[in-house]
Amino acid sequence: MSTADENKRLVREAFRPWEEGDSGPFFDLIADDVLWTVIGTTPASGVFHSKQALIDEAFGPLLDRLEGPLKTRFVDVAADGDKVFLRHESTGIAKTGLRYEQVYCFAMVMRDGRITEITAYLDTDLLARIFA
Repeated sequence: MSTADENKRLVREAFRPWEEGDSGPFFDLIADDVLWTVIGTTPASGVFHSKQALIDEAFGPLLDRLEGPLKTRFVDVAADGDKVFLRHESTGIAKTGLRYEQVYCFAMVMRDGRITEITAYLDTDLLARIFA
């Protein structure tokens, strides 16, 4: 099995439980010292130098603005060597009543079976409206 195929398999298997509401296995695949970039200029955008920083400064504040958990759906995964591209969608409702229907592409780098870098591409206008 090629490195690309193995990386795709690892990401897909780790993502599968997230579709049932458990993001833990996917986040377990991410290195603690991941370099995670959320594009844009929203309150959740920026460069985060650890998994915990991302959770504390971006994911946590986003989830605090939602009525309940996000429903997440896998779309596709592709890989070329150590680069993996994951497309997925999340839906939910903000406490303001705004529908959160987000489309993501995570461009990732994997080393030794762990995700070490992620750039998250998403609808930043929608994200900014959730934080408004």
